Amino acid sequence: MKVHFIGIGGIGLSALARFLKNDGHEVCGSDMKSTPITKELEKEGIKVSCPQDASNISDGLDLVIYSAAVTDENPELIESRLKQIRTLSRKEALPIILGDKKNYCVAGAHGKSTTTAILASILDSSALIGAISKDFGSNFRYVNDLVAFEADESDASFLLSNPYCSIVTNAEPEHMEYYHYDYEKFFQAYEKFINLGQKNVLNGEDEYIKKLNIKNPNFLYPSADIKNLCFLLKDGEPFTRFDLKDLGSFEVWGFGYHIALDASLAILAALEELDVETIRENLLNYKGIKKRFDIVQKHDKMVVIDDYAHHPTEIEATMKSVEVYDNLTNLDKRVVIWQPHKYSRTHDNLEGFKKCFRRCDELIILPIWTIPGEVVLDIDFQKEFASYNPVFVDRLKTSDGKIELIKDDKIISVLDEGIILGVGAGDITYQLRH
Repeated sequence: MKVHFIGIGGIGLSALARFLKNDGHEVCGSDMKSTPITKELEKEGIKVSCPQDASNISDGLDLVIYSAAVTDENPELIESRLKQIRTLSRKEALPIILGDKKNYCVAGAHGKSTTTAILASILDSSALIGAISKDFGSNFRYVNDLVAFEADESDASFLLSNPYCSIVTNAEPEHMEYYHYDYEKFFQAYEKFINLGQKNVLNGEDEYIKKLNIKNPNFLYPSADIKNLCFLLKDGEPFTRFDLKDLGSFEVWGFGYHIALDASLAILAALEELDVETIRENLLNYKGIKKRFDIVQKHDKMVVIDDYAHHPTEIEATMKSVEVYDNLTNLDKRVVIWQPHKYSRTHDNLEGFKKCFRRCDELIILPIWTIPGEVVLDIDFQKEFASYNPVFVDRLKTSDGKIELIKDDKIISVLDEGIILGVGAGDITYQLRH
């Protein structure tokens, strides 16, 4: 088919576009503006048009796939429908893309990108991930019909991912606006996803998973079977070593119990395909993923870490990893730069956000990263986070060895020592890179 993607620059949609291209289809797409992802797609032979315009929809198209951010007013979507070209949301397109593959599908509020990337490294399989794996330098890899797929619960699209093996890191309520704050509907979606898989690998420690009605008895729990954790630096890179069940010792890139847990889920799933010694060896191919404890600068007195964490549970886990890193490097000072992500998420999880930064010495808060059309809510950050005595800035200017804090177009402070952690799912990742 000839397939056009509206919003092809998104981390999820770009992976699907790459996958279809490698599956033999002719692929093109568009986005609102050029980005590093769209430039990479063009290098790979995918034509990308920026900005979006009705003229990008040619008569020869067989299918138009659009991202969740695309509205009915989008000119390309309107033109596609006027020309009676078949249009599908990303969610609706998943059965076409994954329908005939052997899919290991990873879902969960937290840790699913990491777990999917680890599993792809272990299996040396095809991969569709909502992040860039440093193992193969992409959110996508095409090897064969064995696929490690990051399944998305935010719009219930994981129910269309055709899992051979359903893997769930946790089932903490998130994206509740999609489910109209109906918790029964939310948990029923997880139950259905798990029961779709012939095999299940679930985090048995998660309080929410414990409450689910799982019909298939083929599930494995890493709970309490992870022992003898230790953390080490190898050539300045973070590693966690742990024992799992009776399978012996494993080493995985990253710091923290949550990393050992994600790796354990991937290991137990991979046992369906590989022997344990091959798994142990292949696990070392995993080098982390971009924007997850991503060390973007490293100096004697200063380390800058970029992390996608944008939920209190995720930030809490990342802060524990920073604490481990601090203990191993003696950098002493911990500075957090937080870019809140969406008014709805910040409002719904406000009490959690007020607690999750307690391990930091200094908190810097950027403006909320919002999306077009989002309802603006009144959140008094000065009052709610007063206990941290936070610094409010408009933006960052990063260079080698320092980060300048900008307010009203003036430099109000310079960070040049300690562990500086940036957290958020917006453009903070670009502000932290020079």
